Amino acid sequence: MVFNFLVGLADLYVAGFIGPDIQAAIGFVTQLFFIVIIVANAIGVGTIAMVSRAVGASNPGRAVGIARQSLLFGAVVAVVVTAATVVYCRQVVALAGMPGEIRAVAEDFLRIFALALGPNTLLIIANSIFRAAGDVKKPMLTMFFVSLVNIAGDFALVFGIPPFPEMGYRGIALATASSLAAGMLISLALLATKRWRGVFTELWRVDFPTIGRIVDIGWPSVFLQIAWQAGSIVLYNILSRIGEGTVTALAALTNGLRIEAIIFLPAFALNMAASVLTGQNLGAGNPKRAETLAWKTAGAGMALLGSLALPIFVWAEAFASILARTPEVLAETAHYLRINMVSEPFLALGTILSGAITGAGDTKSTMWIIVATMWGVRLPLAYGLAITLDWGPTGVWVAMVVSMMFYSLLMALRFRGGRWKHVRMD
Repeated sequence: MVFNFLVGLADLYVAGFIGPDIQAAIGFVTQLFFIVIIVANAIGVGTIAMVSRAVGASNPGRAVGIARQSLLFGAVVAVVVTAATVVYCRQVVALAGMPGEIRAVAEDFLRIFALALGPNTLLIIANSIFRAAGDVKKPMLTMFFVSLVNIAGDFALVFGIPPFPEMGYRGIALATASSLAAGMLISLALLATKRWRGVFTELWRVDFPTIGRIVDIGWPSVFLQIAWQAGSIVLYNILSRIGEGTVTALAALTNGLRIEAIIFLPAFALNMAASVLTGQNLGAGNPKRAETLAWKTAGAGMALLGSLALPIFVWAEAFASILARTPEVLAETAHYLRINMVSEPFLALGTILSGAITGAGDTKSTMWIIVATMWGVRLPLAYGLAITLDWGPTGVWVAMVVSMMFYSLLMALRFRGGRWKHVRMD
């Protein structure tokens, strides 16, 4: 997660030397990019739930079979999604409602990012396989090389450090595409060793029941991520309607999310841990231990994120200056950080418990909770405060905090209900 964060931070840091319009465009395209790869993430969700159950039940043959079907399904999906993104790139950017001054830049970014969709799909699935078995060092090693190639590529390609040509903002997108391709090759090489060697050495045939179960577990994640990322794009669109200071607000949101990712890292890492621990304990026939571990993990996460949020709240300007290059963007980014730091303990509770519920295969409930939070609370409140009441960017920042509180409350109630303990994998 740290390496993932460094990649995004480097992209925005280098973009800051070009201009706030490039930072705003990266923020837009990042949301679009995540929408395009939602199917890969959904396959990863289904893979973790099923492989972790098989590992918990001490059935390595079944775990290898599920991993093989996930990669086969992912390869087919990668080809389809890449082709669709290349063909409809301009329409996707136009549909997002981006301001005219950054639309051409966003199209360039997305067109180059399309080259990374296939490698990123297989990288996500391979890392999900490793994590489901508790083998977290391999994804860490892979992401180290991904971040190394991406960060070095940002500086080399944007500024033209010999022997590389100077490509400007396009170099940021190309660096990302190149790093993900390298990550895919490393992950597949690691899968060919030791416990997962059977993925490649045994006969590759389509197992429709297994793929069907992966789809059944993963499709709510597709809908969830579409709804969430589309909602994020609508949030950018709301900011684009505030009039004067639109580009400043867009850049502040992009910068604020990247800096806030410092806080997100342990939350999402613990989300992954809770997912795997829940799946393995349910596979071992111990739901009580799964529940106890999830609550303990959530409690630790709330304490940790609260302690991390405090210095960012106090020294918001110093953290904002890492990415902001103009006084206006710096001030608004700091304002964003101070308001959103209030929500971090709630973020931890909801995110970690959602990981536990997802690891059990109960993906539909997490889908409805997150969709309701985004479209039923965050977006209407953001529009009402920012546009109707004319609070400007402050209204959007406040709406984000309120929606996060609702999210954590609903997720805690769902987890306490216990229905996730009875979800079957086969």
